[in-house]
Amino acid sequence: MLMERIVVSKVSTSLSFASGTEEAFIFYRSVFGGEFTGLMRWSEMPEMPGQPPIRDENIDKIMHIELKILGGHTLMGGDAPESMQSKMVAGNNVQITLEPDTKEEANRIFAALSKGGTVQMPMADMFWGGYYGALTDKFGINWMINVTPPR
Repeated sequence: MLMERIVVSKVSTSLSFASGTEEAFIFYRSVFGGEFTGLMRWSEMPEMPGQPPIRDENIDKIMHIELKILGGHTLMGGDAPESMQSKMVAGNNVQITLEPDTKEEANRIFAALSKGGTVQMPMADMFWGGYYGALTDKFGINWMINVTPPR
């Protein structure tokens, strides 16, 4: 008997901070209520070939966190310190995150949005089990696309 994969596509908003994600999300939780999900610190990331190790001052910073806010919308966030080749300025610290049902749909959306834009990370299988890519479209809007593994 084949098990059918049931996934519901969703859209969420992701916020990047040079530092202070934890403080910001504690504040957002005080406003919206709820519990954090998907919390992962930089110390939990496995070593990646060709990438420098995470600096000691960044180990306890947040790599990823989620909080449900209004209407089932998910607010996500993470620290992206300058020492990790990120320079956060107003405008580049907000991304629209798409979670399509399939890799095929993710590839289609990624290809269409990246035309005339800049690919930050091509679509690829990731250590957390997702299939992920990031880009800035030709209008300067940041997008992240992630297909979550079946649960």
